Amino acid sequence: MVNYIWVGMMVIGFIVAGINGTMDKVNEAIFTSAKEAVTLSFGMISILVFWLGIMKIAEKGGLLEVLAILFRPIVKRLFPDIPKDHPAQGYILSNMAANLLGLGNAATPMGIKAMEQLKILNGGKNEASRSMITLLAINTSSITLIPTTIIAIRMSYNSASPTDIVAPTLIATAISTVGAILIDRYYYYRSLPKGGK
Repeated sequence: MVNYIWVGMMVIGFIVAGINGTMDKVNEAIFTSAKEAVTLSFGMISILVFWLGIMKIAEKGGLLEVLAILFRPIVKRLFPDIPKDHPAQGYILSNMAANLLGLGNAATPMGIKAMEQLKILNGGKNEASRSMITLLAINTSSITLIPTTIIAIRMSYNSASPTDIVAPTLIATAISTVGAILIDRYYYYRSLPKGGK
C-alpha cells in the first residue's frame, strides 16, 4: 500500500510540474537530493557503526544479560503470556535496548526475530496475539535515551549543537511509550470477557 502512495505522489508531482512548466526544477531537485542522500548516508555510517559496535561489545560483555535481568520483571508484566526464559524475551529485550540507544536499524532485526518467536507461541496463526500487539506498540513508540540517527543527521548538516535534541527526544518518547502502553492495556482489558483476566 505504501508503494502505491509513493508512486501516486510522484506521478502527481510530475503532472503538476508538467502543467506549471517547472520540470527543470524537478530534475534539479532529483539530482540534488540524490547527491545529498549519498553524502548523508556516508556521514551516518560512522555513527551507526560506532553504536552497533558498542551494542556488540555490550552483548559479548554480558551487558544485555544484565539488562535482561533488570528489565525481566517489566517485560514479564508487559508480556505475561511468554514463558520464562523463552527466546522471545531475549529478542524483545535486545530490541528495546537498541531502541533505547536510538538504533532503529539495529532494533529492526531483533523485533522481527521476536515477532517470529511470538508467532510460534501463537500457534503459527496469522492473527496477532496480545504480546505481538504490545511489542508493536512499544517498538513504535520506544523510549530513546540517545537519538543516534537524528544526531548523525544534525551533524551531517553542520548543526551548531547536534545533541540538543536529546532532552526533547527523551521527554517525547517517554510520553509516547507510556501512552502506547496505556492504550494497549485499555483495549486488552476491554476485550476480555466479564470476570476475565
